[in-house]
Amino acid sequence: MIDDDRLLLRDHRPVPCLTVPAHHVPRAAHAAIDAHNHLGRWLSDDGGWVVPDVAALLALMDETNVCGMVNLDGRWDDELEANLDRYDRAHPGRFATFCHVDFRECLRPGFEGRLVASLRRSAAAGARGLKVWKDLGLGFEDERSRLLLPDDPRLAELWAVAGQLGLPVLIHTADPVAFFEPVDGRNERYEELLAHPDWSFCDPRFPRFERLMEALEAVVATHPGTVFIGAHVGCNAEDLGWVSAMLTRYPNFNVDIGARLGELGRQPRAARRLLVRHPHRVLFGTDAFPPDAAMYATHFRFLETDDEHFPYCEWDPVGPQGRWAISALDLPPELLPAVYHDTAADLIGGLA
Repeated sequence: MIDDDRLLLRDHRPVPCLTVPAHHVPRAAHAAIDAHNHLGRWLSDDGGWVVPDVAALLALMDETNVCGMVNLDGRWDDELEANLDRYDRAHPGRFATFCHVDFRECLRPGFEGRLVASLRRSAAAGARGLKVWKDLGLGFEDERSRLLLPDDPRLAELWAVAGQLGLPVLIHTADPVAFFEPVDGRNERYEELLAHPDWSFCDPRFPRFERLMEALEAVVATHPGTVFIGAHVGCNAEDLGWVSAMLTRYPNFNVDIGARLGELGRQPRAARRLLVRHPHRVLFGTDAFPPDAAMYATHFRFLETDDEHFPYCEWDPVGPQGRWAISALDLPPELLPAVYHDTAADLIGGLA
């Protein structure tokens, strides 16, 4: 008998009938560095620390074999000092805090020098890298009300000085491709965008996704002396051919896998080829905050096993980013040290 009542899509929670192996991997097979996480106050809902109990975080790290963590929330000046005191200075070798620069300065002429001066202060204080968010390209305007893109010539000195100071630039340019498409029945992230309408950039006032990728490549190409880490699989996890070409073409370009298990796991053969081809250019990272044991177990399962058709998200098995399941990569064990640890340790100072 079929229930004739019409079911709303948001209430549809299908349970797979597949019988497939399922492995639980609570600890990484090799000491890991989570190269993309947020531990500060910048992204918290109430202005407090995202991780209220640092001792509990360290216990979780020990339990899961995560020996180090990159904190991307340093901001600048007093906020940077507070993050450094709480993490890097209190627990040497376990944390590496990245700074930001205040791109709101671009509303006033001569901002170039002020941004560089801020970066130099942060480096002197102990910042281990520079974090650049998507609002560079999608949010900040200059004094002429024009959106400032990463390849704006006025930012060239900032990228060059980062290289001179030995600070890697972890850059998040654009968002998933679907966020730039019309929010209609063809959009694969339709439910997510309905829940978060402000995440949609399908508006003529924003640059197209392709233009932002061009800006990212231009910056990487123009500054070979600066190390760039493209967040979220180079900000283009939907096109791993493009990512692989970038890694081949530019030795100063690297990527992390933060918040992209959903994209990588629905193309597991292509994702595996990417990591096997570039194991020393791909960094383990989660972008899951505050971190927890279940989240890490899903990441370890994804990298280490050959499991098929399992949820990429622990708290929403249907999938908050898209209604699909993922399959694991079954990476060769000899590549795990590079992906989990060595690449991040080589690029980012201050980590054990």
